Amino acid sequence: MTFTPRSRLVNPRLGTYFGIFAALLVSVFILAIIFEYLGVADLRLRWLMLAAPLLLYLVIGAASYTQSSTDYFAAGRRVPAIYTGISLAVSALGATGFAAVTGVFFVSGYDGLAITIGGLAGFVVMGILLAPFLRKFGAYTVPTYLGRRFASNWLRIAAAVFLAVPMLLIVAAELGLGAYVAGWLVGWRPATILPLLAGVVLTSLVLGGMRSLSWSSAAQAITAVLAILLMAALVALIVTKIPVPQLSSGPVVRSLLRQEASLALPQTAATQLAFNLPGEGFVTVSKRFAATFVDIGPAAFVITLWTVMAGLASAPWLLPRVSATPSVYDARKSLGWATFFFGVLVLTMISVAAFLREPLVDMALNGSGTEWLTRLREAGLAELKSNATRVSVSNVAFARDGVLMALPLATGLPLAVAYFTAAAILAAALASAGATVTALANLMAEDLVNGLAQEPPTDAPRLLIARAMLAGATIAGTTVAVLTPTDPLKLMLWALAITASTAFPVLVLSIWWKRINGPGAAAGMAAGFAVAVLAIVAGEARLVSVAGSVLAALGLPLGTIAAMAVSVLTAPPSRHVLELARDIRVPGGEILYDREMHRLRLKQRRAPK
Repeated sequence: MTFTPRSRLVNPRLGTYFGIFAALLVSVFILAIIFEYLGVADLRLRWLMLAAPLLLYLVIGAASYTQSSTDYFAAGRRVPAIYTGISLAVSALGATGFAAVTGVFFVSGYDGLAITIGGLAGFVVMGILLAPFLRKFGAYTVPTYLGRRFASNWLRIAAAVFLAVPMLLIVAAELGLGAYVAGWLVGWRPATILPLLAGVVLTSLVLGGMRSLSWSSAAQAITAVLAILLMAALVALIVTKIPVPQLSSGPVVRSLLRQEASLALPQTAATQLAFNLPGEGFVTVSKRFAATFVDIGPAAFVITLWTVMAGLASAPWLLPRVSATPSVYDARKSLGWATFFFGVLVLTMISVAAFLREPLVDMALNGSGTEWLTRLREAGLAELKSNATRVSVSNVAFARDGVLMALPLATGLPLAVAYFTAAAILAAALASAGATVTALANLMAEDLVNGLAQEPPTDAPRLLIARAMLAGATIAGTTVAVLTPTDPLKLMLWALAITASTAFPVLVLSIWWKRINGPGAAAGMAAGFAVAVLAIVAGEARLVSVAGSVLAALGLPLGTIAAMAVSVLTAPPSRHVLELARDIRVPGGEILYDREMHRLRLKQRRAPK
């Protein structure tokens, strides 16, 4: 049995390269603080924190140029587990997770755990049920895997069409929220800066594809993690004297419980299917931080958790990243790193929300200490809803997507810290949008353009098509962001619900149930997709009283039932398909897709000219 070696494939200088990148990033941050104390114009500081990281990402992306199809579509299968893991965690959160979900924790407290627990569980499920086996198969896209697993090119094309929809929603959400943060940073309108961000995504990826994505998104993930953890540690040091916010925020939360009880903030139970998480824009705190099932009902909490879990585990914009690891072992390890980084970031987001709540509640109780609120109002991150002489919790509104940037301003830290935090959110937006655009472009090139061909074209035309599709995918995502200026958090939840209903049942059954066949897989995907989309439309059109993202979870069981029922009622899979399903479960040996491509190339070379 042949095993793929790991050590010789990994560049031993990667740690040095990214150490240099981190040092440059910290140097820019320290330089911004120095300039701030020297009295340099505020707008110049803002542009420094926006432009310097973007320039570094572009240099990394351009330096990853390749003409090899394996490098372009799978980064040469030599991305170490830790870099894959940190990139997966930040790409899964994106700007929507960092900014919007932190705002949800600030306004709705622990009700926001429905999203984050689902994300953590999604990485666990991905690591146990899906990622190692898809890594063994080695396909560049999820539809390619499905088409070859079931020996059906038509299923491959149908899967590409279905899965393109949630991916466009993710691109629109990330570019839209990234444009909001970048616009706040430099004072431009989001609609003006949106094409600039799309251009950065395209320019940093077009030369190297997955190779450029792997290294540029690793740099973006390092930026996001470093900046967010640094900001939270500085705040924790000021508030609790311990620079570990994930552990030291407990006393702050206990203090909040007593103060919120004194203010008589409501904690009434919601109905079972209620889903009233705060929308984008300015919102007010209306419940206690630790009270659960107030903005989201118990049933909706569980449904949202399961939907996010299944959607993230089967996300076609995340799963191809695992194929870039050197082996199945590294694929499993990368999911462990992803779970670790995701969990640390979630704990940090919760602590940030608690730290910002404390001065608000203290101000409402004592009627003093309003200087921090003045700073937030001047920055456009908070506003007073009334002209009352005494400020209360209910008449101060905060920008939901600006909570992360508001905390350093409220704590009195230098402005450069807030700008560095904004750069972190923007880096997460670029990482998530880049991962999704790359996966969408590869899907369009490999599965829509070349989906009916038995053999892929040679490297030169194949990469030309892929690069053209990358431009098309970027333009399409930008167009959706412009034409549908919907709440990014809603777009993310819709995308995960559609993915969970469409892809999760078929992917799991394709690995763990040999009886499933091509017609069953097609029926399951079509049923799940149709039910999820119709449920979202019905929920948004107020045809039903349940939120669309909650009602869309019906597609998950119905898609599973449809896939199993049609498979049982139709002819069983062929012997070749059954042998392929058996080989997928064996962790060692050759990569199945690479072995097949190697045989095709040998056949092409031996064919008479």
